[in-house]
Order: sequence, then structure tokens, then C-alpha cells
Amino acid sequence: MMDTGAEGSATDAIAHKPAAWAGTAYDGEPGSIAAARHFAAHFLTRLQGQYGIAVARDAVGTVQLVVSELITNACKYAPGPSSLSLEFAARMLEITVSDSSPALPLVRGPEPTRVGQHGLEIVMALTEGFQVQRKPFGKRIKVRVPLLPDSP
Repeated sequence: MMDTGAEGSATDAIAHKPAAWAGTAYDGEPGSIAAARHFAAHFLTRLQGQYGIAVARDAVGTVQLVVSELITNACKYAPGPSSLSLEFAARMLEITVSDSSPALPLVRGPEPTRVGQHGLEIVMALTEGFQVQRKPFGKRIKVRVPLLPDSP
């Protein structure tokens, strides 16, 4: 994992107003996936502790799964580094993953007999606003996950 700064600077970025934000970069090695899951969980913990934001019980697992699937695809299909940014605003967590491959992802329909390649299917089912944008250096994928519990 290559961090865009020391852990302190990533977590200090959460203090950025009006939205909480943190970002990091990975080298594309398999350890990047677990590191990204940990980074996301740490960000949500900081939201709760620093801002007192009541994150929904199931949101942490959902965010970790989505981040895991997106970083897995970046490691598997794009040579070289990738980046992850997380931003909380308006009850939602925006997850952005950039990688070095200009190839746009193929979102397949559900096929119960297919083995593997269900990652984007999972991401689409758990998120809102799936966006892909080709960039000069590769592509950027953005999704949003609702974080706050539903009001009673």
C-alpha cells in the first residue's frame, strides 16, 4: 500500500469542512484489498467518534464490501497503482476508486451459474449512482452508499 500521506494526514483530512474526506493510494498488490477495507472501516469509526455521526449498523460491512470489490477489480484488471477516496456528505458516503486502465468495466446481469465475476453486480446492488469516467491516466469509478440509519 502507498499512502498519500501518513495515517495522521489521511485522518486529519476528515476535519475538512463542510464534508469529511480521506484518501489513499495502493500499489496494486493483493494486500491492497485488505488495507482498503481497513482504511474504510477506520474512516467510518472517525466519522462516528469525531463528528458524532450515527452510522447505520450494516453500513460498515456494506462499505467494506463495496471498497473490497472495487479495489479487487483495480488490482486484477489495471496494472499499477490505484487510489481510493471516501467523502461523507448529505447522509451518503461517496466512494471513488481510480486506476490506470482505460478499459471500462463490464457490468453483467445476474447469472446464478456463472462462477466469479459478480463483483460489479454486488456493487450495483449495494450502492446508488454508479458512475464511470475515463480519464487520461485510466478511469474513475464513483458510487454512493447511504450511511445514516433510517429515522424511526
